[in-house]
Amino acid sequence: MAKPKTALEPNNFYHIYNRGINECAIFKAPTNYEHFLGLYDKYISPIADTFAWVLMGNHFHLLVKIKPPSEDFINLQRVDYLKRINQQFSNLFNAYTKAFNKRYKRTGSLFEHTFRRKRIEEVDYLKNVLIYIHKNPVHHGFCDHPVEYPWSSYLTCISLKSTKLKRENVIGWFDNDANFKSRHNDFISFEKIDSWLDI
Repeated sequence: MAKPKTALEPNNFYHIYNRGINECAIFKAPTNYEHFLGLYDKYISPIADTFAWVLMGNHFHLLVKIKPPSEDFINLQRVDYLKRINQQFSNLFNAYTKAFNKRYKRTGSLFEHTFRRKRIEEVDYLKNVLIYIHKNPVHHGFCDHPVEYPWSSYLTCISLKSTKLKRENVIGWFDNDANFKSRHNDFISFEKIDSWLDI
C-alpha cells in the first residue's frame, strides 16, 4: 500500500524531488534546463519561495517554502488553495513533459512517479538539505565543487545579481558568506539523507 502523500501547506518548508521514469534523462541539452526553469518561475513562484535547487541529468531537487495565499488566490477556501498548490506543481511537470516529448519525439510519462516531498521543520536539517542539494553534482561525479556546476542555486547564492531565490535568508542560516562557503566544503552523509528521503 502506497504511503499517503505529505500535504503541501502554507508557511512550511519542503524538499521536493523526482527523477526520470526508469532513471531516463529528463534534461539532455542546456535548452531543456532553461525551459524547465522558465516553467518553474511561471508555475511555482506564485505559490512558493525557493531556497535551493539543482537540476541533474535524470533527477532534480528543490527546497521551497509554500506561500500563504496571494492576491491571485486570496478568495480560495483553504482546501481549494491546498489543491491549487498541488495543481501548480502538476502543471509544471505536465508542461515540461509535453515540451520534452515533442522535442525528442517520445510519448508517455517522463517522471517516475508523482513528485515526492518531505516536510522539514528543523533549521539544522534545512541547512543539511540545502548543502545536500548543492553537492548533488559532486556526489554524482559531475564536478569537484558546487561552484563548477551551472544548473544549481549555488552560484546564485554567491552572486550579487538580482534573483527571486531567497538568497539573504539562505546566507542568514549560515550567518555569513564565508560560513556558507565553508559548510559546502564539509562532509555530509548522502546515505543518511537518501535514507530519510526514501530514495
